Amino acid sequence: MRRIAVVPGSFDPVTLGHLDVIERAAGLFDEVHVLVVHNPGKTALLPISQRVSLLQRAIADVGLPDTITVASWSMGLLVDYCLEVGASVLIKGIRSQVDVAYETPMAIVNRNLAGVETIFMLPDPANAHVSSSLVRQVAALGGDISPYVPRVVAEYLQKAPV
Repeated sequence: MRRIAVVPGSFDPVTLGHLDVIERAAGLFDEVHVLVVHNPGKTALLPISQRVSLLQRAIADVGLPDTITVASWSMGLLVDYCLEVGASVLIKGIRSQVDVAYETPMAIVNRNLAGVETIFMLPDPANAHVSSSLVRQVAALGGDISPYVPRVVAEYLQKAPV
């Protein structure tokens, strides 16, 4: 039986912290689906299709395994996607107590709705302070985001108006 996990997020844009979580998840599971989802509580910088493309390129650039699939989902509950692909686990990167407080109720509901468990994964300390919103702010003000994002993201955001 294949062990399949889903790493969901807005990935707006993908950061080195995201890639760290994805890489570690790939080491624990036979198959990992990195799922770009729309967060109605956030105003997106990048369209979902661009986020998927940047994720695919970043994953290829750092040589992550081909057991990682990048997709997007906007047709219902996250657990619906999990059930569709046979995933029994969600992986969520957690940077602080604020993230734990936000994610815990959703983890409980996902388990109650579909039996999908959530694993909270702590970031590498080098990336614990980095968030996509911080990267967007630094980029918008003309700062160097290259220490925080994959090369393809830094190059894309330097060319695109933020």
